[in-house]
Amino acid sequence: MQFRSGISDPSGEPAVWDVITMDKPLNGTPVRTTVHTVPGRESLLTKISDLQEEIGQLQEAIASHAVIDQAIGVVITLGALRPDQGFEVLREVSQHTNIKLRQICEHLLDWVHSEQLSDEIRTALDKALAAARSSEATPLPSAVSAGRQSGRTN
Repeated sequence: MQFRSGISDPSGEPAVWDVITMDKPLNGTPVRTTVHTVPGRESLLTKISDLQEEIGQLQEAIASHAVIDQAIGVVITLGALRPDQGFEVLREVSQHTNIKLRQICEHLLDWVHSEQLSDEIRTALDKALAAARSSEATPLPSAVSAGRQSGRTN
């Protein structure tokens, strides 16, 4: 007689099983004699499944955050903007093109390497950059302004 225990997921949901198999039944064929769930294990498996899903979401969020940060860098360099303005430009492009923010960011990062950007995104980006530049509400600090006028930077 053999006893096995495990976790299987044939239907997409966690399942716990314990099987007792007879190695040498009378007719020579192993027979599954008992299958039952062990009390308390199902709640643990549900918790494990929930935690695995949460881990996946957090991993995706971290990757998404990195892509967005890199795209902000591209936009602030391209438009000579502050980081908060870079994010607003990306948000505006996303809203005007009806494309998710992360996808806009991925397109911009691809554009840096391939030099190809769809006309729709390029147009929205140009408009958002122009709007961000024209709404520049924060003047440069006096020391930086003086350095630029004299050709020096501090």
